[in-house]
Amino acid sequence: MNASLTPPSPDLLASLLAIPSLSGQEGEATAFLSAWMAAHGFDASFVDAAGNAVGLRDGGAGPGGAPPRDIVLLGHIDTVPGEIAVRVEDGKLFGRGAVDAKGPLAAFAAAVAQVQPAPGWRLIVIGAVEEEAATSKGARFAAGQYHPALCIIGEPSGWERVTLGYKGRLLADVAVRQPMAHTAGPDAGVCEIAVAVWNRVQAQIETINAGRERAWQQVLPSIRTMASGSDGLTEWATLRLGFRLPEDLGPTDLQALIVAAAGAADVHFSGAEPAFRAEKNSPLARAFLAAIRSQGGRPGFLLKTGTSDMNVVGPAWGCPILAYGPGDSSLDHTPHEHVQVAEWQRGVAVLRGALAQVMTGIGVSLND
Repeated sequence: MNASLTPPSPDLLASLLAIPSLSGQEGEATAFLSAWMAAHGFDASFVDAAGNAVGLRDGGAGPGGAPPRDIVLLGHIDTVPGEIAVRVEDGKLFGRGAVDAKGPLAAFAAAVAQVQPAPGWRLIVIGAVEEEAATSKGARFAAGQYHPALCIIGEPSGWERVTLGYKGRLLADVAVRQPMAHTAGPDAGVCEIAVAVWNRVQAQIETINAGRERAWQQVLPSIRTMASGSDGLTEWATLRLGFRLPEDLGPTDLQALIVAAAGAADVHFSGAEPAFRAEKNSPLARAFLAAIRSQGGRPGFLLKTGTSDMNVVGPAWGCPILAYGPGDSSLDHTPHEHVQVAEWQRGVAVLRGALAQVMTGIGVSLND
């Protein structure tokens, strides 16, 4: 890594934050990022068939004319709702997506723009769509298009940490309907029935979680949304339940439990993703640890209780993988979302260093 490089300007990130890009509405942002990459040294940039922004930097053939190996840097360009005025205050850059996850994505693009790919390597930056929508449309498309040797997922870990794993997920939509009855009558209303379903589900999950001390090992249930109403003849109540799953419990394992607890209520499942954890002692992880130390940091590993596009592409690609990105993940989705500009710049420096070490083989080996 060239330590004399001027710290990157946060202008790219600020520009991305100023472009709204809710899941399913990312077109303007992907067009902007593709154009930025075209203007900053990428050999090719385009918006692919899924709507992802893609930028390529190719170092050419390797020894003996071998085709280059790919390093995919997969971030997501969509955000959750909630407008936050883009501004810098006290060294903090505010805006929706500053942490989750335009910050890490912009760091990918800035780092790759400053790294000369070594012969035998190709760097691919992808700004994926619909990660926040639980469809992971962009990542699922990319999973079938590339076969990388290494992959970095763009999610906030803080500049001194790398993330090795994400819990699984299951969403359950529960619907209760019945003919209207007088509220003074003896029969339970739909709201009471829906609450009873939730209580039964919670009781079952408490049994599963018995003896599991760490959040990573537990099933973590939540009520995402709830609603009720009537048309004067029929009353209804709905719950959207979310479940974060440990490594030893897949989505299908939980479905039967939820159906049994729901009784006569209708249940529809979606968003199923098994948990995924990457190898700790990989050449990619070692390169990041060294790059963090070179910036004066004390590196460490994280396991996250949410999900990410790692859950999609990790099993599909089977290559060394981790998630990295500047930013405090406790600010994800909050009204105060921001990233420290100095931290974002340090994250770019870590990315440059890790990529350079992997491609030049300094201290790492893909054959370990």
